[in-house]
Amino acid sequence: MPTISSDNGHVTQITIMEAEEGRQAELLKLMTERARFMSRQPGFVSISLHRSLDGKTIVNYIQLASREELSAAHQTDEFREKWPQVGAAAEDISPSLYEVVHVEG
Repeated sequence: MPTISSDNGHVTQITIMEAEEGRQAELLKLMTERARFMSRQPGFVSISLHRSLDGKTIVNYIQLASREELSAAHQTDEFREKWPQVGAAAEDISPSLYEVVHVEG
């Protein structure tokens, strides 16, 4: 479950992916496999995948305990081996790191 709090020390990466025309379902399947992989990595906190209703976009919201653990997961052979499949199904992939600064509710 995502822990959205301004004082938890987690690193959050939000990646916005634009799927190639007609390939949102394929990209979502690949990202679901990626989510299962990431859930087994040291420091894992949560991952959520969101798909747009227009059939174009997928948003990946992942939290890990630290930037170092996120980076280490991205450097593994298993992660890198499957990345070309994700890239082939996406028109654009834009990852960014975030820090939660305010939460209501």
